[in-house]
Amino acid sequence: MKIFSYMEKYDYEQLVFCQDEVSGLKAIIAIHDTTLGPALGGTRMWTYDSEEAAIEDALRLAKGMTYKNAAAGLNLGGGKTVIIGDPRKDKNEEMFRAFGRYIQGLNGRYITAEDVGTTVADMDLIHEETDYVTGISPAFGSSGNPSPVTAYGVYRGMKAAAKEAFGTDSLEGKTIAVQGVGNVAYNMCKHLHEEGANLIVTDIHKESVDRAVNDFGAKAVDPSEIYSVDCDIFAPCALGAIINDETISQIKAKVIAGAANNQLKETRHGDAIHEMGIVYAPDYVINAGGVINVADELYGYNSERAMKKVEQVYNNVERVIEIAKRDNVPTYVAADRMAEERIEKMRRSRSQFLQNGQHILSRR
Repeated sequence: MKIFSYMEKYDYEQLVFCQDEVSGLKAIIAIHDTTLGPALGGTRMWTYDSEEAAIEDALRLAKGMTYKNAAAGLNLGGGKTVIIGDPRKDKNEEMFRAFGRYIQGLNGRYITAEDVGTTVADMDLIHEETDYVTGISPAFGSSGNPSPVTAYGVYRGMKAAAKEAFGTDSLEGKTIAVQGVGNVAYNMCKHLHEEGANLIVTDIHKESVDRAVNDFGAKAVDPSEIYSVDCDIFAPCALGAIINDETISQIKAKVIAGAANNQLKETRHGDAIHEMGIVYAPDYVINAGGVINVADELYGYNSERAMKKVEQVYNNVERVIEIAKRDNVPTYVAADRMAEERIEKMRRSRSQFLQNGQHILSRR
């Protein structure tokens, strides 16, 4: 991998390698874009096959956070960290304290949070060395478990997509097929049940399915059957890449709106569902409630204020649909354009400001 060529191609700002021999820390911080503000993105700990794979993952995830934060209306750029190691056996206090010192050294250009393989306890250790971390324990003024907030955002975004497909955002009487009933999806189902929706659920964990059946009167189906059930809305809330060649032909829903990341296996699958007339709520727009929530910690966390911001996921999905119609493109393309337009406006504004400042100085 030619790192500088890759960074230049996708306009990355910075790649930081962090090593601490005592703790075994090997971390990579990727900062993609800080036009809108400091880069915010979580820290992932994973057993990568190679250092190159870790670098590629950090870069890919950082760019994704730029788009996610921009589309969410946050004054934040995109970044991400990957720590190379097994989160089940390689963690220690010294590792996360050392990592916190590296973050502190960036002086606010990058703010981290938990991600796959890391926990609130890990963030608390990072917090011992820096304030540039979110998702810490509520005792430190954090927001706590983000799942209910993420779920509320997905619910709001689903209503906006339903309005486009059915002419009303009411979900009463609508049948919604939910793939995966983890913490986020369970809380989403609670909102849907309270509105009077009919739920069909599946999950590889029987206890999660049983909880949804008992609490919400949901109908349970085998994981292989969830794509082909008769429903109005398909809500992928588990695996990525589930909209693919095998599944698209089975889907009967008019709307796809769920919490899972990277739902399209390839961009052409987004083109395919667009041609089928399915309203797709792009994943990083509809599932942004979690990052909106932790971003509020930067101002001194206020739950009521954060939830008001998360309600705007509805408007963000509406805006994506408007751009899709305006440009005659699929919604996954429209989401990227919405983020890019916001970044470009800020970039032009800053450039103009600097030019005006230089003009004033030249006259003195």
